[in-house]
Amino acid sequence: MPSYVILEKCDGCKGQDKTACQHICPNDLMVLNKATMKAYNRDPAMCWECMCCVKLCPQQAMAIRGYADFVPMGASVTPLRGTEDIMWTVKFRNKSLKRFRFPTRTTPEGSAVPDGGFKTSPEAENLKSPLLFTEPESLRVAALPTLKK
Repeated sequence: MPSYVILEKCDGCKGQDKTACQHICPNDLMVLNKATMKAYNRDPAMCWECMCCVKLCPQQAMAIRGYADFVPMGASVTPLRGTEDIMWTVKFRNKSLKRFRFPTRTTPEGSAVPDGGFKTSPEAENLKSPLLFTEPESLRVAALPTLKK
């Protein structure tokens, strides 16, 4: 379900250097066309389908192309982002609507613990390791398995 821009709604985030969709896209696919001041997805085939741009767009100018098994023939899924939550509206092909509301945060802003509460400190040498710095504690094992030599 790659994202696309509804050009009639896009205002290029009011002519700023970087649009909201450019800022949030983890794959750097969103681009602002300086001539038209409209955003566009430069490579829909590379879209991760994370819908970050769709959820963040202040003008609701982003949409997704649904797969036939998920959004069949005329159905749609539209997010509406508020300050506290995202309301998803699912319109089925028989025109019935379902709405789901999900919070955007489960903790107060600034209260998330960066290390997840694990006491292990990432030493400089450990950061070169292929292991996560919380292992083996986060896996709830006493020690990681090793290969016998």
